[in-house]
Amino acid sequence: MTAKFVSVEDDAGKVTRYSRHDNGGGLIAPGASVAESTRIGPMTYVEHGAQVGSGCRIGHGSWIDRGAIIGDRTVIGDGVRIGRGTVIGNRVHIGSHSRIGSSVLIEHGAHLDSDSTVPDGSEVLAGAHSRLAPARHRTHRKVKGGLAA
Repeated sequence: MTAKFVSVEDDAGKVTRYSRHDNGGGLIAPGASVAESTRIGPMTYVEHGAQVGSGCRIGHGSWIDRGAIIGDRTVIGDGVRIGRGTVIGNRVHIGSHSRIGSSVLIEHGAHLDSDSTVPDGSEVLAGAHSRLAPARHRTHRKVKGGLAA
């Protein structure tokens, strides 16, 4: 029988007690949110502050870093790394062994082939052929009566 909780010590000596997700057995850190209908493959880690929507499938040995948000019905292959603070839309497909950097935005419906690499701060646009675009940062300044872009 597999243990319901697993304690893991990092290089700095900090111990995190992960719980096993009922659907697939992946490891969920305290403070992470994963829908019951999502399948988290074995030896996949979902870190503190990450959110995974409903109906997702995340393969074996993947890693969802802190603060990442994954939309509904998204499929992530085996051995995929999702960086800190990345936002992934609904119905996205990310092929196995891909590396998605930190603070990346992937639009709804985008498809990335296996072994894809997306650099930090990039934006992946949906379409017939997914493509990368530089991240768009919008600064807001306060004006009388609200915010202006």
